Amino acid sequence: MALPATERIIPVPVTRIELEAAVAFGTLRRAFEVEVPPLDVGQLRDLLADDADWRRLTRETAGPGIHRFVRFWTDHPTPVMRVGGADIPSAVYLIGDYATAARMFRHDPGTLLYTPIRVELHAARSGGTVLSVDQPSSRLASFGNNKITQAGFELDRMLGDLLEELGLPRPSVLRR
Repeated sequence: MALPATERIIPVPVTRIELEAAVAFGTLRRAFEVEVPPLDVGQLRDLLADDADWRRLTRETAGPGIHRFVRFWTDHPTPVMRVGGADIPSAVYLIGDYATAARMFRHDPGTLLYTPIRVELHAARSGGTVLSVDQPSSRLASFGNNKITQAGFELDRMLGDLLEELGLPRPSVLRR
């Protein structure tokens, strides 16, 4: 059975940021995971069960850094990739914060396609570590809504703050 649907094709230009840090993979991975803690799902469940208001929920689920990011998901694909023939240490994360995501969601729920933000780390041949991430505003501008675009710029700022907290330089595209 075919369902009726309207097709929209929206090209989405994206700016990928890659920083190669002169630090071992395990060192940067541990620093990242400390700086961006996992979301406490039990705490979130309790807040929802307590009918916490929005201010309390976003305050209590925000990460501790100036960037406010928490990790919603983490994957360490190295063991599987090793079986596939590539023994390169790697880690992948989905990070974000509910407050910024909600500002966009109310204008277009499709923004959840790009929030949380995906971050990838992998060991470089040089012995350092490469951190890769798409510039949030470059994807979110595709919605053509100024409020979403502005929230995308806020995510850019937060991402730059996170990188600086990790001791990495703020990329030029994240300077505003």
